[in-house]
Amino acid sequence: MKRCAWSEMNELETEYHDTEWGVPEHDDRKLFEFLILEGAQAGLSWDTILRRRESYRKAFDDFDYEIVAGYGGSKIYELLQDTGIIRNRKKILSAVSNAKAFIGVRNEFGSFDTYLRGFLKDSKPIQNSWRSAAEIPSKTGLSEKVSKDLKKRGFNFVGPTIVYAFMQAVGMVNDHMADCFRHEDCGRME
Repeated sequence: MKRCAWSEMNELETEYHDTEWGVPEHDDRKLFEFLILEGAQAGLSWDTILRRRESYRKAFDDFDYEIVAGYGGSKIYELLQDTGIIRNRKKILSAVSNAKAFIGVRNEFGSFDTYLRGFLKDSKPIQNSWRSAAEIPSKTGLSEKVSKDLKKRGFNFVGPTIVYAFMQAVGMVNDHMADCFRHEDCGRME
């Protein structure tokens, strides 16, 4: 079975690639989860975050953005002590401020998904056909545009590279290699 030409993938990364990565996601809670995890991953390997994903779910109330938006000092202190997550103060605080901004976007657009899909032509995922991993960009003009708009709305840890990784993960863009067995499957999904 041919997969994307990533570097060596461990079992956890393979499972993630084969079942989740690049699949169009429309559930706002899952979109919030990916947004927080992509921000937490900044400067680290994705494997580091995947290994801690369940700990993140527990620590951040299963990514319920309504609850996360209300976190105060004692909860933030608790998170800073939690060895199951990345204990970076800026990343933890960004999760809380991003939850508040997330709610603002939902209030304005009806859902975060509707907001995101508004950046896509006819709300359809971008279909790429990369032949080598070297072709895949780390950011694009679209990720720069989305990043700028998110920042304007109060989000942080949403630079163009993080946003592009988020777009790939939630299926806004299909960056499975053209010869990867997931490319065609994800390409049929909207």
